[in-house]
Amino acid sequence: MPIKSATAQYETPQMLLLTDKPGEAAETAQLTAQERTTTSAQALVAHSSTADFAKSTAMVARRAPPKVPKPQWHAPWELSAVVSGHLGWVRSIAFDPSNEWFATGSADRTIKIWDLAKCCAGAEGGLKLTLTGHISAIRGLAVSPRHPYLFSAGEDKMVKCWDLEQNKVVRHYHGHLSGVFDLKIHPTLDLLVTGGRDCVARVWDIRTKHEIQVLGGHSGAVASIATNTVDPQVITGSHDSTIKLWDLAAGKTMTTLTHHKKAVRSVCVNPREFSFVSASADNMKKWQCRDGKFLKNLSGHNSVINTLAINEDGVLVSGGDDGTLNFWDYDSGYCFQKTQTVVQPGSLDAESGIFASCFDLSGSRFITCEADKTLKIWKENTEATEDSHPIDMKSW
Repeated sequence: MPIKSATAQYETPQMLLLTDKPGEAAETAQLTAQERTTTSAQALVAHSSTADFAKSTAMVARRAPPKVPKPQWHAPWELSAVVSGHLGWVRSIAFDPSNEWFATGSADRTIKIWDLAKCCAGAEGGLKLTLTGHISAIRGLAVSPRHPYLFSAGEDKMVKCWDLEQNKVVRHYHGHLSGVFDLKIHPTLDLLVTGGRDCVARVWDIRTKHEIQVLGGHSGAVASIATNTVDPQVITGSHDSTIKLWDLAAGKTMTTLTHHKKAVRSVCVNPREFSFVSASADNMKKWQCRDGKFLKNLSGHNSVINTLAINEDGVLVSGGDDGTLNFWDYDSGYCFQKTQTVVQPGSLDAESGIFASCFDLSGSRFITCEADKTLKIWKENTEATEDSHPIDMKSW
């Protein structure tokens, strides 16, 4: 557009100039017209440059759509062997640090020691030993990585230390006022942490049998415990639907997490990173260990979740009260497999609940403890590939 026509709208009737000489008046009028033309042109240039800047600013400020993280591919898991021997619900499991055997505790009041290789192969002679001494269901087991000791906790309020060289009880830890639901060993210190129906977690010195601390604050039974080498060294999940992160040195709560709406029955720490997962009837949630920051929900179960387990490859497994097993990619939260356990012949369909589970130390075998009184051993399908079992990105 020519500047003259563009500036025509800005022109005003000729100004009356107060001067004595007509020549000076004409010259002044001409200068004023030129100044108006120059100012109008500058205004147009400034307007166009401002519009261009606004466009460029808008292009920079516009956000790219969020990218959906692609889950890591994991091979599906399949049932490998079924081991029977207990006469009641199998409620707890713990692996030997050498990965040669594992122990299970049951509602039949016994602890059984099993040979891992023979049980995985389905061979005879898998049962190595049966320990008796509890008078109620055994809800917690742990094998010490530094001592030849096995620790057990039961609904009979008793916490026992078994010497595996003599196969007998060498210590009792007295103090719980009701049934004990879980038991964990501290990774680096000679400490034992137990929690139960009396709504507290108790910290014991393994050697002296003394109760060092009582971690109180929950208003419901402490159902699950996890331990770390650094703060929070103890994490407790309770039936009051809260999770507490504890400063063990001070004996105080660092953070209380109140996101769950139902009882928290399982808490499991990732062995590779400083995070953990909690399970409740409403949902599974992933958290940062350091400050208890909420990371994400893992939804997919329609039942009470009793147990969680994580291996080094980033496979998270959750087991439900209705016999459902969900396998998840831990990093992305993608559920890559859903399966249902099958009760052994002669059992009711309602006896398909999964109470406890654990990976072996290699992460290649997974064992579930179930309501049909059996142990089920699962392994990865070695013939599966990314082409035969692709990731379902559409549903994800």
